[in-house]
Amino acid sequence: MVFHRFSKDLPFSETEYTRRLEKTRVAMGRAGIDVLYVTDPSNMAWLTGYDGWSFYVHQGVLVFGDADPIWWGRNQDANGAIRTVWMGDDRVIGYADNYVQSTDRHPMEDLAQRLIGMGLDKLRIGVETDNYYYSAKAHATLERELPDATLIDATALVNWQRAVKSEEELVFMRRAALISEKMIDGLWERVEPGVPKNEVVAEVYRDAIRGVDEHWGDYAAIVPLLPSGSNAAAPHLTWDGNPFNEGEATFFEISGCYRRYHVPFCRTIFLGEPSDLFKRAEAALVEGLEAGLDAARAGNRACDIANALAAPLESAGIERGARCGYPIGLSYPPDWGERTISLRAEDETILEPDMTFHFMPGLWMSDWGLEITESIRITEDGPAETFCHRPRKMFVKT
Repeated sequence: MVFHRFSKDLPFSETEYTRRLEKTRVAMGRAGIDVLYVTDPSNMAWLTGYDGWSFYVHQGVLVFGDADPIWWGRNQDANGAIRTVWMGDDRVIGYADNYVQSTDRHPMEDLAQRLIGMGLDKLRIGVETDNYYYSAKAHATLERELPDATLIDATALVNWQRAVKSEEELVFMRRAALISEKMIDGLWERVEPGVPKNEVVAEVYRDAIRGVDEHWGDYAAIVPLLPSGSNAAAPHLTWDGNPFNEGEATFFEISGCYRRYHVPFCRTIFLGEPSDLFKRAEAALVEGLEAGLDAARAGNRACDIANALAAPLESAGIERGARCGYPIGLSYPPDWGERTISLRAEDETILEPDMTFHFMPGLWMSDWGLEITESIRITEDGPAETFCHRPRKMFVKT
């Protein structure tokens, strides 16, 4: 591993990148993969440090068993790779711009020729087939251009290596958590009847990007979500120019982000006096959250958290069929989850120390919604640690 730091502002140490690469190589060996082609920008960044808004075009990282990775992408983005990856400049390869959004040629043709030139066209090549950034056309082109290669589905192979966080990563997540707290505090101060939603969101972004202390904020992988009233039955609505109204609940799903590391955090604000229905739902949800936090222990299973949450909700007559959480860490749009473990009744994955999750038991009923969530770390001994420290309740402004 030839580590080229020079003047690059690399977020992690050489030891950390070496650890990640070795974990990935072991996983490749178990899967019978000779060369891994990684297209998920989160996995690219985790392995190499690459950080740029270029994931709307074809790009990727080639991982080998016995050589440093290669970043491959659009020529103009190669300059960004040179400035952000830990590898030397000779491990950055760009393709010509006439491949971009062309009906006559495809960037995978260039990648195939690179692999042929390196004598790798008869090997077992892993590709992330179920990934936002790897299209059906890309796969079909590689199959056509590499007839002697065996393409193996390597979806989530790297994602699983990211499940247990290093201490260096946890430092970044704790900084992101401080930003999340600042964002929620700002919402509590600013949300009032008659205030337009877009005005509040503008201030949310100000808080998010300014960061906390000397730690600047990065852009989050998901925009703020804040449906109100009956619209809160739909968990993924964003904002408009309408005002907040008296007598309505609004849940806010936000995340601070520091150097691509996320700590999502959700709280609900009710303007006025909440109904008995909301009070009962709040009490059951908080009881379930606390039971889930206690069940979130090393050696337990992901489903144990979900089952602990479900009991108080069922006692209160509340049914929810959705999963209640997912792993978090480094991510790019359109999702801040890591797409591996799910906190739900069917997932028996064993919890390990330093796994991190967004414990997210939102209630989305037919005409109302309520979110109170925590981002958590599985500890070595005892219940989960919460990254954020704000009251675990529905916030009420009368």
